[in-house]
Amino acid sequence: MSLTGTPFLCTLVVLSLVAVALPLLLWSRLRGPRAVRASARVLMLLFAQGTAVALVFVLVNNANNLYDTWGDLLGTGSHVEEAADLGADGAAGIAAARLPRVRQTFAQGDGAGMHAAGGVRVTQLEGRVSGVNAEVYVWLPPQYDQPAYRHRTFPVVELLPGYPGSPKSWFGPLGVHERLLPQIRAGKIAPFILVAPRTTLLPGVDTGCADVPGTVNADTWLSVDVPKMVRDNFRAEPAPRGWAVAGFSAGAHCAVELAVAHPDRYRAAVSLSGYNDPAGEPSSMAAQDPALRRATDPLLVLRRAAEPPAVALYLSGQPHDGYEDALALRREAKAPTSVHVVYLPKSAGGHNATLWRPQIVPAFRWLTEQMGEHPVGGARTAPAAPHSPPGAPHSSPATPHSPSSDGSTREALASGTASRAAAGRRR
Repeated sequence: MSLTGTPFLCTLVVLSLVAVALPLLLWSRLRGPRAVRASARVLMLLFAQGTAVALVFVLVNNANNLYDTWGDLLGTGSHVEEAADLGADGAAGIAAARLPRVRQTFAQGDGAGMHAAGGVRVTQLEGRVSGVNAEVYVWLPPQYDQPAYRHRTFPVVELLPGYPGSPKSWFGPLGVHERLLPQIRAGKIAPFILVAPRTTLLPGVDTGCADVPGTVNADTWLSVDVPKMVRDNFRAEPAPRGWAVAGFSAGAHCAVELAVAHPDRYRAAVSLSGYNDPAGEPSSMAAQDPALRRATDPLLVLRRAAEPPAVALYLSGQPHDGYEDALALRREAKAPTSVHVVYLPKSAGGHNATLWRPQIVPAFRWLTEQMGEHPVGGARTAPAAPHSPPGAPHSSPATPHSPSSDGSTREALASGTASRAAAGRRR
């Protein structure tokens, strides 16, 4: 029975009702020695508590997409079939364009948000280079199947979740496709193809999106196998011009890491509450080896780069949760690398979907500008700089800016578009 499926949830609901009814019906009717009656009552109480805790956990898990399968929850599931040493380029020197075409079968995705905004499809991909076998979710913009656009290619954004986390969290708790759809139809954001691959590949650890020979090739899975599958099955723009990667929390670290390491594969990256040092995630495998830790820290990669990568970075965060790391990257960046920082006040919310949801539209408008994409059916949105805290360096003018008002909403605060005066009053 699936951990996130409706049958399991319904079973827990029934068991919880039974657990409440049993003490009410049997408490005073138990017969036998006192010790037996006491034991039976304790068991009924434990059964009631256990089913209640399990039901709450499943409801929270389904709402936040933390664990997809029993293997994810119990730390027993692996999606790695082999992990060869692929060399410095993560592809064993093989040009992806020369590999055989990957033809995939897609099905309708299941779960929260999967049927909204035209639906999200899913496929099981066997990574021919990385040796990873895992699911990939794809959402197509409304123009993709319209006859007027049958010869058009579309830009792509890879979406990476935090750890623990499921790629479905982008479509469930964050509702990225539902937020972008009206903006795309209104001609304010380009029609992006959204691709969300699994990032939890080994039981009980965060791979840090790194290649670890003999253990896992997570970087190659995300930056070689998944993009090749997308280009082979959909009308996607070529890399790096038409490709970006976005993530939140641990996925934000991965997004920046991948873009900085592979400017030949990605043009831009969006980081929501990310960090630079992979040790920011205690379960990160990349943080366990000093050399790998340095190699996957985007700040150190930029510092020692002989030639700065031609990538654009959108970094948002709160004090002590991504903001300081973002400023450090901006100080280190040299042209053609560009770094745009968005400050989010503590009053905007915590390290969760409440903070990240309102940033989706501003971030994708920024991507539309940075990637040189033309929104369908409308003119480009003029960029404007967000507010910054006192004493902070001014951000580059790249993120669309909503009108400020003294009555700024919580969403305006979280998106970095509220006035400083209103933000101060709401702390």
